[in-house]
Amino acid sequence: MAMQEHQDPASDAAHGAPAGAAEAHGAAAGHESSGGLPQFDFAQWPGQIAWFLVIFFVVLAFVRFFVTPKLGGTIEARDGKIEGDIAEARRMKDAADAEAAEAASEIAAARGRAQKVAADARAKAQAEIAAALAAEEAKLAGVAAEAEARIAKARDAAMTNVQTIGAEAAEAIVEKLTGKKATSAELAAVRS
Repeated sequence: MAMQEHQDPASDAAHGAPAGAAEAHGAAAGHESSGGLPQFDFAQWPGQIAWFLVIFFVVLAFVRFFVTPKLGGTIEARDGKIEGDIAEARRMKDAADAEAAEAASEIAAARGRAQKVAADARAKAQAEIAAALAAEEAKLAGVAAEAEARIAKARDAAMTNVQTIGAEAAEAIVEKLTGKKATSAELAAVRS
C-alpha cells in the first residue's frame, strides 16, 4: 500500500544519479506495480481483507451496541403506545356500548311512560266525553219530556176545543137543518 515514486531517467540523471541506476530503479518499479487497480492485485489482498475485517467489526459493534438498542427502544415504545391506544379504544368502545345500552333502556322506559300517559289521557278523555254525553242526553231527555208534556197538554187542550167546536158545529148544523136548537142531552151524546 505504500506509494512508490516514479521518476523518469532524465530527472534522475539531472539529480546526479547514474543512468544505470535509474534504469534499474525503473525496472524494479515497473515490476512491483502491475499497472492495474490495487484491489485486483492479489499481493495486496491480505492487507485489504484485514482492513475490511477491522472496519466491518467496528461497524458491527457500533450497530450492535448503539444503533440496535436505540431502534429497539423506539420500536418497543411504539408498540407500547399502540397497545395503550388499542386498550384505550376498547375501553372507550365498551363505555360507549354501555352508554348506548343505558340510553336504549331509558328510551324504552320513556316510551312505556309515554304510552301509559297517552292511555291514561285517552281513558280520561273518553270518560269525560262519556260524562258530557250522558249529561247532554239527560238534558235532552228532560227537554224532550217537557216538550212531550207541552205537546200532550196542547193536544188535550186542542181536543177539548175540538169537542167544543164539534159540538157547536153540530148544534149549528142541527139548528139550520131542523130549525130548532139541539138539546143538551143530544149534544152530550155527540161529544162522547
